[in-house]
Amino acid sequence: MKSVQQEVDERSNLTNSNKFELLLFRLGGDANGEHSELFGINVFKIREIVAMPEVTAVAGSPPHMLGVVNLRGQIITVLDLPGIVGVTPKTGLNIMLVTEFARTTQAFAVESVDEIVRLDWSQVLTAEGTAGGKVTSIARVDGDTQNTRLAQVLDVETILRELVPPEREDIDPETIGPKVLLKPGSVVLAADDSVVARNLIEKGLEAMGVHFIMTKSGKEAWDRLQSIAEGAKAEGLPITDRVAMVLTDLEMPEMDGFTLTRLIKQDPRFAKIPVVIHSSLSGKTNEDHVKGVGADAYVAKFSAEDLAGTIRSVLGKAVAA
Repeated sequence: MKSVQQEVDERSNLTNSNKFELLLFRLGGDANGEHSELFGINVFKIREIVAMPEVTAVAGSPPHMLGVVNLRGQIITVLDLPGIVGVTPKTGLNIMLVTEFARTTQAFAVESVDEIVRLDWSQVLTAEGTAGGKVTSIARVDGDTQNTRLAQVLDVETILRELVPPEREDIDPETIGPKVLLKPGSVVLAADDSVVARNLIEKGLEAMGVHFIMTKSGKEAWDRLQSIAEGAKAEGLPITDRVAMVLTDLEMPEMDGFTLTRLIKQDPRFAKIPVVIHSSLSGKTNEDHVKGVGADAYVAKFSAEDLAGTIRSVLGKAVAA
């Protein structure tokens, strides 16, 4: 039997191998609670899993917000995840998933929890455009087999943003700061699998006056970088004249941001390109992983001002070098 330390070490080392752990849970099915499908969320976003406590309803709450709970002195908002997705739990809301991401703590009520599985990101395929934007990808739980179980990976950042919109959605050019001047013909290559995140990033980069190329996964960004490198070589130019910086999310289908960063930093052609990781995964452990793969900076989602400041700082250091 593995020791607790061995389990911790294995989990910490997942980022070195394009792997992650997915918590599988069920929300319900049709009106009779039948045909219950699997859903998933990255374990790194889970703070704890508890039996459903008594929830205090809050007057004037939006739909699907059950209320709040007092969990060890912290008041946490509880969201009705089956209601949000549009399914009916057969046995009720029995489990509460307490999550931490995007600088916030909140809980999601679910019907049941199945298990935690360890997957390679190559087992995860994009599902953009399905389920009204609430599903970001589909995980082939048992690998590339005919009868594999399929789990829908929910875009919990988008769900949270729709239910609890930020006070300010616009990006103020004055708080973003002065325009950033890149070399003529140079761009920021960005990667994020969330529609909402891409929209916010694009608005921020446009406010900074930065030309960019937006991709939807680490693999797409890596393939695009290879293509740009071939074009630069044909022109007799260094790749840094065409790509000023790479901005990447961490959780992405096919190839995660850790792997993308490691590939860039270990390739002599790209090693001088600054890489900034922009993720809803926060905490010291993830920041240590970021340093371990050689990223130049980490910024938590989503503050346009923090992102702009980080980009400006990293590009400034690159020019100075």
